[in-house]
Amino acid sequence: MTRTAAYRCPACGKGYAADRPLWRCDCGGPLDLEPGPGLRRADIVAADPSLWRYRAALALKGLPRVSLGEGWTPLVTRQWDGGPVRFKLESQMPTGSFKDRGTAIMLNHLLEIGVGPIHEDSSGNAGSSIATYAAAAGLRCRIYVPATAPRGKVVQIAASGAELRAIPGTRQDVTEAALAAVGESFYASHNWHPYFIEGTKTLAYELWEQLDFAVPDNILVPTGYGSNILGLDRGFDELMRQGEIARRPRLFAVQAENCSALGAAWAADAADFVPFNPGPTVADGIATVKPVRTAAVLAALRRSGGGVVTVPETEIGPALKALGRLGLFVEPTAATAGAALSRLLRDGTIRPEETTIAVLTGHGLKATDKIAELLGVK
Repeated sequence: MTRTAAYRCPACGKGYAADRPLWRCDCGGPLDLEPGPGLRRADIVAADPSLWRYRAALALKGLPRVSLGEGWTPLVTRQWDGGPVRFKLESQMPTGSFKDRGTAIMLNHLLEIGVGPIHEDSSGNAGSSIATYAAAAGLRCRIYVPATAPRGKVVQIAASGAELRAIPGTRQDVTEAALAAVGESFYASHNWHPYFIEGTKTLAYELWEQLDFAVPDNILVPTGYGSNILGLDRGFDELMRQGEIARRPRLFAVQAENCSALGAAWAADAADFVPFNPGPTVADGIATVKPVRTAAVLAALRRSGGGVVTVPETEIGPALKALGRLGLFVEPTAATAGAALSRLLRDGTIRPEETTIAVLTGHGLKATDKIAELLGVK
């Protein structure tokens, strides 16, 4: 972990050394980290029960300065619609969501290059994660959230000591407020910063190792901005380049039908964002109106042979209840994976005998108010 990483802008081709506080290219586009060396089985630090077991493949200069034991989450098998499915419990992360993978790597990179106060915009989970890790690192932090953000997530942010700013209006209004503050502190955006994806790629490594170094056939992921899809694409690509695997799994981005930017582009067979009419959804964690990396996410899905699955509101509640009956208590956003799984099994896109992973991205304690409404709990 001593190499100097580099960024490349896919829009204009400009490159930068990853040794300075950057979150986007001078041209205004998102930056990508150049491909890393990849991972071999021999590189895994098996005694470390966290994502840092894969430290040899991470674009950092040294060992982490801050960690909460993130990663190495359970992979459990349950029967779903008559067949075995493996559920990846990212809901068991330190702050209750998969965001801790990206946050841990991004925050440690920012500490290595000497970044001071930071800010971020989030529908809740990323804000909770970044606020928590910033507190552990002793960094001042400000989080912009929608005024309608779930109370559990807002309370979690407040408990970390971060400055909390609730913004009325749409999720995009929250982003605009954070962008307007770029001159005040560093914009540690989980949607923009390439190191966040460097963290989510460890999900690919973990699934591969937990399946006894085999590749699953299908992975379903509740998806808003797409950092998990991009991380899985990056991680499996690195394993292929090292000769550890011979194929990729099919990746399926799961979205709520009411707010499906990726779904609209996929249905139009477009390479990038297409306008659509967003509506409200109980799956607030993936209610993304305009993903920053739409083109990259769509390309990753096509490369894998997967696609986008949209689920109606009427199927999210029943999926949440069904998961709960299996001992899997998740927020509505994560429950969309169960609803999508049923759809893909019904239409034959995936078969019961295939190895299928459904990623459960957030814990149910994140959204107890909404879950109470779905369950009719007074």
